[in-house]
Amino acid sequence: MRRDVFQAIADPVRRDIIEHLAEEPLTINQVADKFDVSRPAISKHLKILQECGLVDIQQQGRERFCKIQPSSLVPAFMWLEQYRKLWEDKLDSFENYLNELQSKSKDNE
Repeated sequence: MRRDVFQAIADPVRRDIIEHLAEEPLTINQVADKFDVSRPAISKHLKILQECGLVDIQQQGRERFCKIQPSSLVPAFMWLEQYRKLWEDKLDSFENYLNELQSKSKDNE
């Protein structure tokens, strides 16, 4: 099954794994130690992240190190970016509306 970046980041545990790996490469055990889920569950999450190209896992001696591949997040970033302006405009409009209400409330006092 071919997975994509959106499937990977849809899960909160995988987003947390990405966040930890963004700070530094970690062994699979180090990643697992950061969560209250089983090591096999973490391994499954890492496998999905690896299939999506978000994480690279390399054997170094007896350890397997996980390293983030941030360039793989670009498609998700670009998709979200197209909606940023839309939401900024809506939030600005909402802020103006609230300011207007507040102003009318002060005028009526």
